[in-house]
Amino acid sequence: MGSLKVLSLIPPLVQVNTPYPATSFITGFLEKLGYLAVQDDLGLKLVLRLLSGDGLEKIKASILARAATEPGLLRDDSIRFFLDAYPDYVRTVGPVISFLQGKDPTLAHRIAARTLLPEGPRFQSVEAEDLAWAFGLMGTQDQAKHLASLYVDDLTDVISKGLDPEFSLSRYGEKLAASAPTFDPLLSALRNEGGLIAEMIRELALEIAGKHKPDVVLITIPFPGCVLGALRIAKAIKSNDPGIKICLGGGYVNTELRKLKDGRIFDFVDAITLDDGERPLELLLRHFLGEIGRDGLLRTYLPGLKVKGSVEYCHSNSEHDHPQIATGFPTLRGLPIGEYLSLVEMLNPMHRFWSDLHWNKVMLAHGCYWHQCSFCDISLDYIKRYELSPVEVTIERMKRLKAESGSSGFHFVDEAAPPVALKDLSKKLIEEGLSFSWWGNIRFEKTFTRELTALMSDAGCVAVSGGLEVASDRLLKKMKKGVTVEQVARVTRNFRESGVLVHAYLMYGFPTQTVQETIDSLERVRQLFSEGCLSSAFWHRFSTTAHSAVGLAPEEYGVKLREKGAVHFAENDLEFEDSSGVDHDRYGFGLRKAVYNYMLGIGLDQDVRTWFDFKVPKSEVDPGLVRKALSS
Repeated sequence: MGSLKVLSLIPPLVQVNTPYPATSFITGFLEKLGYLAVQDDLGLKLVLRLLSGDGLEKIKASILARAATEPGLLRDDSIRFFLDAYPDYVRTVGPVISFLQGKDPTLAHRIAARTLLPEGPRFQSVEAEDLAWAFGLMGTQDQAKHLASLYVDDLTDVISKGLDPEFSLSRYGEKLAASAPTFDPLLSALRNEGGLIAEMIRELALEIAGKHKPDVVLITIPFPGCVLGALRIAKAIKSNDPGIKICLGGGYVNTELRKLKDGRIFDFVDAITLDDGERPLELLLRHFLGEIGRDGLLRTYLPGLKVKGSVEYCHSNSEHDHPQIATGFPTLRGLPIGEYLSLVEMLNPMHRFWSDLHWNKVMLAHGCYWHQCSFCDISLDYIKRYELSPVEVTIERMKRLKAESGSSGFHFVDEAAPPVALKDLSKKLIEEGLSFSWWGNIRFEKTFTRELTALMSDAGCVAVSGGLEVASDRLLKKMKKGVTVEQVARVTRNFRESGVLVHAYLMYGFPTQTVQETIDSLERVRQLFSEGCLSSAFWHRFSTTAHSAVGLAPEEYGVKLREKGAVHFAENDLEFEDSSGVDHDRYGFGLRKAVYNYMLGIGLDQDVRTWFDFKVPKSEVDPGLVRKALSS
């Protein structure tokens, strides 16, 4: 097995504060099998190359070259400020990046004094009193991180407006790949070799491949915003050395490419695997070694042999996935751990968990123990196949990742962390005297009593997130969420009283949702913030996915799917007509504006109607609903 060297890559762009976990799990598994396995994060390296003195010089040159034929480009506020303040950006970009990497904390004083950085459009809303409220007199490091993050955001705006509108720090080319029935838009983008972003991806791909000299390259694609970057990497490596085998996998592949028929993608890659990658990759590598044929593969797409441009799905019913206990231990070896950036973009303590600091990624269980929510992909393996890992294995994984990274922080990336596992884990951490900090996603179910939340807090739990969704008991029942608003109030209160931050995922536009229910949901959310039950929240627009209960049986939810053409590439989000006839998109801005202010402690006593710039009905919710629930 040592005859193959396997390189696993994180493509542009996922996140810049910590590595996406897929490659660490796969690399550890392949090492267990005896392969020479290495990994790297090309997405982070792309950002660091752009945000450097040399990168800024290339950004400026590219913008000026484009402006020669598009003079209106120079009227953009972000671009104009960047060009005017260019010498200051070149002087400060290296020190700022070093500071955000934790390498030069003393720079915080100069940044916080606001005498060092050029302050572009992102700084316009920053008020001195807001900073004083958020960070106090001594929070210099955090205040400086926030200001440095705005500095990075200004530069990101320059890149997206001046070079490539598809670019951001967490996605690249997302619109080209999301639910794209045809491969044509991506193919067109791939044929366009021009542009600084494409050039840098190509350079980095060749540098990394040249360094490791792999026989096989695995590229994880967790989201639509990673597809274009992944295929640019594949194209560069294949063009330089056609003998290298390239395989794709990950969340986007698992949800959107299950009806793949367009074989043109195999001009860039050799194979695509679905669902859990361990067993399919083990068999695929044996296939590359000539040990087994196509009929021995598991959930793998290959180019068709009989018809050019066709696709063959290879799936042996005699093969099965490995149990979680047998997949080995994730490893961070090879990843640029000391190079990640800690960003604090919003003045809310909960929101920084997604963008600040390094968090080691661990799973307590495969799948979701509830797997009933009608908006979720309950028909797919990553949700429906539930398997709990032994707590001893989880603890050992945490110990090893702590030793490798030097960080005692952990993010449990479960769909919903099981309460029984959290209880056992907390007891074990306390018993072994392990001082870890951790957070993850849960369901707001009644099992989270005051005793359990206190135990979790004592064991290092610092935050939880969970779905309150529509904050309407009728709709929560319809979506089979298994919770009520009053129950959520009690559970979130238990966590907050235990010193644990709480984030709520919210949803609007669920099938049959009325305008009155939308306004009433916002009122309940206002009360939860007012009573201190929530630390933060975010409204998402409901979408019907192909693998959810709503997508599979739309008539049961008052939804009519719109006719669509043939799908040859990606399919996930489905267009639909809601029997309620409500224009839900109209309410999105007001809902998000309200919650943004609630997170800052603003407007908690206002009538919820004031957040909308058009007439909406008065809330019919008892204004003391949450308080009564908490006192009962």
